[in-house]
Order: sequence, then structure tokens, then C-alpha cells
Amino acid sequence: MLINKPMKRLKRLNSQECLWPYILKLVSEKPVHAYVLRERINKKFRFLPGMVTAYTTLYSLYLNDFVSREIKGRRTVYKITPKGRIELKKAAKFYKEMAKKLG
Repeated sequence: MLINKPMKRLKRLNSQECLWPYILKLVSEKPVHAYVLRERINKKFRFLPGMVTAYTTLYSLYLNDFVSREIKGRRTVYKITPKGRIELKKAAKFYKEMAKKLG
């Protein structure tokens, strides 16, 4: 059915292809190990991003100082930074404004 294609694309573009707000939300709630990230995204947001995409996005957030990392034994734990909190608030505001305009 043609009508489903636009919605599928919209969902994919705002979830799997734009992971950073979801990752920042998760690390704002509690520190996250990279290997459980996909599982938590799937549980909380009901979609499963690609393994490489999730790791790449997390690493990009780290390189841009939106998350910090701490090595605990053999595990690396990621936490949101103040800069990341600001960016997460901007993303939430953007989505709220878009919802108002569309609603």
C-alpha cells in the first residue's frame, strides 16, 4: 500500500537514521555500556538500530563532547555531559514544536 511507504520512511529517518537523541536520552537516565545500548533502545523506543550505527553514533557523541566515558574494569560506561543535556533539550523542543505545527 502506497500510503504506508511515507510513514515507514518517516519513522526510519526519525529513529534508525537519527539515533543521537535516543542515545542521549538513555545516557541521561543512567550510564550505559555500549553493548547494551541497542537492547535499551529497542526496549524503550521500540526499534532496533543497526549494531554499527549505534556504536558509530555513540562514538560521534563522545568525540563531540556530548557524552563522556569512564573505563570500569573491562567495561566502558558512557554518561551524558552538560553539553549533551543542552543538545537533548534542543532536540526535545524541536520535536515538540514540529508536533504542534503538524497537529
